[in-house]
Amino acid sequence: MLPSRDLMHRRRRLRAVVSGDPPRYPEEEDLWPRRALEGVIVDASPHVLTLALADGSEVRLPMSATVSIWYDGRAELAALRPGRHAVVRPAASGGLAAEQIWVDIARVTGVITKRTGDVFEVDAGPHRGRLTVTVPAQAMRRVQVRHPRLEPGSLLDVIGVRRGHEILGLRPAHTSPQPAPHAIEPASRREAESVRILRGTATWFDHPDGVRGAAYPALDPYGDGGGCGTGPVTRLPYLSLGSEVRVRNECTGQEAPVPVIECGCLAARFCDRCVRCGTSPRGRVVELSRSAFVDLGGDLDAGCFNVTVRVDRP
Repeated sequence: MLPSRDLMHRRRRLRAVVSGDPPRYPEEEDLWPRRALEGVIVDASPHVLTLALADGSEVRLPMSATVSIWYDGRAELAALRPGRHAVVRPAASGGLAAEQIWVDIARVTGVITKRTGDVFEVDAGPHRGRLTVTVPAQAMRRVQVRHPRLEPGSLLDVIGVRRGHEILGLRPAHTSPQPAPHAIEPASRREAESVRILRGTATWFDHPDGVRGAAYPALDPYGDGGGCGTGPVTRLPYLSLGSEVRVRNECTGQEAPVPVIECGCLAARFCDRCVRCGTSPRGRVVELSRSAFVDLGGDLDAGCFNVTVRVDRP
């Protein structure tokens, strides 16, 4: 369940009182660099894309001849079939003109619990449940470059496409190879760190409603903090649902405040690094929803970017 707007505002007011800073609210100032759109394709022509959004409305987006379309790699306009899901990045010049479109892109991140041939059952954490992903024979070798041990207990992070109710895992996320192929159980006793600047890797996760938010690996497990009983291998400061982190994409320079809407406990199990613009100095410190990831200049098919996260703790 997403934290309510009232809960988020109340926690920001309390933090502001303790720290002596005036509270800020996202609706009072437009702090997002761009606003991605997610929806189901209704119609597409060489010049206009029509999407049905999650709230039931429809929007028509102009497309230029240089628009980039992804459907398991670079694709043509034929990939924009009605009924498919699309994530659209608008042009930097403003307006709703589509600059980049990802069609039916999906990601499965978690611990393999069962394998039957090329079909894997993956535990994606208590908030996302168990997912089933098929890795076709032609993609198996490519996936094993990053995940050599595709067996129960091993970590898996693949990007692919949805076809109906099936997810095809076609390529690994573009990070360095996982040093420890099996899921690492965090220490049962750990202490929160007091650091406020985190430098590491940002990844993305599927969210059905297209919200802008973050999953954070170290949510307080007590009270209504939202923690899910696990934590990071390396120390991170504790936060709660409704907290706010300021995220900067070090590959593009774009940044924005992002609310914490979920516990990213599975991200804490990975020890890999992002290699998009140099090697990130640390592993996964935040997961962003698709819209937030795209708004901050991330490419969904790349899977990650190097990030600086400011944690506003009094």
